[in-house]
Amino acid sequence: MIVVSNTTPLIGLASIQRFDLLRHLFGEIYIPQAVYAEAVEKGREDGGAKREVSAASWIKVVAVQDRLAVEVLLDEMDFGEAEVIVLAREIGADLVLMDERKGRRKLSQMGIRKIGTLGILLKAKQMGLLPVLRPEIEKLQQKGFSISQDVVDAVLKQANE
Repeated sequence: MIVVSNTTPLIGLASIQRFDLLRHLFGEIYIPQAVYAEAVEKGREDGGAKREVSAASWIKVVAVQDRLAVEVLLDEMDFGEAEVIVLAREIGADLVLMDERKGRRKLSQMGIRKIGTLGILLKAKQMGLLPVLRPEIEKLQQKGFSISQDVVDAVLKQANE
């Protein structure tokens, strides 16, 4: 399975010490250079993403080829999201890890499957990698992760919590 990630799931999972779930669930993950820059070069060390992303040999940084496509998407979203979407198309990604609404909408229009940070945590619980989900969501919220209550309720319902 080819998986491309945006910055937010990397930062979110690192901030709650659950970064390892990505490797367990997906094996190898591809990120464009803009995501690497956001997570590592511009990232704050307090969340752990800077350290985690730079040390993860299973995260592959790939240069996006179609710069024009990235430029066109910048009218709708930020640089990292635009590069993620173009890279996903270029390498034939099966799944994109993304939380941002505009990016998720564009992925849907393109027919590319996506999953957000809470979806990743739910999948981890369903696979037995997490015993309970609610404390992980609460930790994300304490770290300033913006999640609508409707999404939290829906995910907890799916997790039978």
